[in-house]
Amino acid sequence: MTTPRDTPASRRVRANGDGTVYQRKDGRWEAAGYVLAPGNTRKRIRVYGSTRTEALAKLTERFATSNRGVPVPSAQGSVAAYLTYWLENVAIHHLRENTHTRYTACVDRYLVPGLGKKKLAKLTAKDVRTWLNQLRTTCQCCTRGIDARRDQPRCCAAGQCCHKLLSPLTLTYLHSVLKSALEHAVREEEIPRNVARNVRTGTPRPRRFEPLTADEARRLLTASQGHRLHALFELALHTGLRKGELLGLRWEDLDLDAGTAAVRRTLQRTAAGGLTTLPTKTRASERRIALPTRCVQSLKLHHEQQQREHEAAGTTWQHDGHVFTTAQGRPIDPTNLTRTFLTLLRKAGLRRIRFHDLRHSTATLLLEQGVELVVIKELLGHAHIGVTATVYAHVRLRLQRDAIDTLSTALDGPADHEPTRVGPLCGAIVR
Repeated sequence: MTTPRDTPASRRVRANGDGTVYQRKDGRWEAAGYVLAPGNTRKRIRVYGSTRTEALAKLTERFATSNRGVPVPSAQGSVAAYLTYWLENVAIHHLRENTHTRYTACVDRYLVPGLGKKKLAKLTAKDVRTWLNQLRTTCQCCTRGIDARRDQPRCCAAGQCCHKLLSPLTLTYLHSVLKSALEHAVREEEIPRNVARNVRTGTPRPRRFEPLTADEARRLLTASQGHRLHALFELALHTGLRKGELLGLRWEDLDLDAGTAAVRRTLQRTAAGGLTTLPTKTRASERRIALPTRCVQSLKLHHEQQQREHEAAGTTWQHDGHVFTTAQGRPIDPTNLTRTFLTLLRKAGLRRIRFHDLRHSTATLLLEQGVELVVIKELLGHAHIGVTATVYAHVRLRLQRDAIDTLSTALDGPADHEPTRVGPLCGAIVR
């Protein structure tokens, strides 16, 4: 009669729920058991090892993960397949169209070529870090095949690499897109954890901008005098509204008697719908702002001018309530506004800047006048005051230096003199 001690290791009876461990014909050891699966169900899995101990250790690890309430990954496809599914079925319903277009470009140009062939369930933090490091050090002319599409060979095709590397800001953006996709895979219980969260990319330096000085802003407004969109440029410099917010303003949003404007929408050109009116960028961007007296006067004159254009256009007038339109009453394309803005810069003899830098100019000039940061945050429609503080940190640093210099001057003065009273740095009244 045989005893359990005499029974071969591959035939020992294990307790119910401990799984099965046996040796295969090819010499490997196989362990199988039931673990937690998506949907609060149970699924039988199999793991392998060169020894019985190795196979049993892998099965025990899967049991421990299951006991913590983490279901076994159900993803069997590649990263490329899941990213395609995520863009077409998930992201398209939660992102603005232009943002979805940028995400799609990131996936097609960088994510799929770099990580697409890997299995989603087997993707590791090391894979993500290796991919980012490769993007950080590889010329994009060569990697993306830009050389092959040129009529004349350049860069690596001519033996002279231009070292066109991705900026740290772009790398951070690509990393965030991957994190968003994997985060949804975790929510759908396709994978147990988001490995991209374990990779640090560092905080990139914000993009540098060159706002207008007070003298340059006055020169721009002088150059725009007599232009049919003078009220738009004056409103942009005085309120810091975004380009899309300015073009999306309707007369019903303005209360010229009270001197206020309600920012409710933005006008953008999308690939599918052309010129489209969309909600504001964030919930905080939907706001009511005060209008300066000179802006109210300019808007009243602009309204009279629009009425004259309506009479001149006759039946070709296609007005839908927008404050700033073409001479035929149609919404203004953001690209055409940029062209008009660059023409005004040349007319005023000013350096070339982006239209968005008018928004930065407003915030910078307000900070230099001592306006509190929270007031600027509400005027610009930032979601968090930390965004305002980060973007305009260099301005605050200059104000701190001026304050320290003022204090040093006071401390260096004679002891018998009356101390100079210094007003609050950020307590100026907004007029």
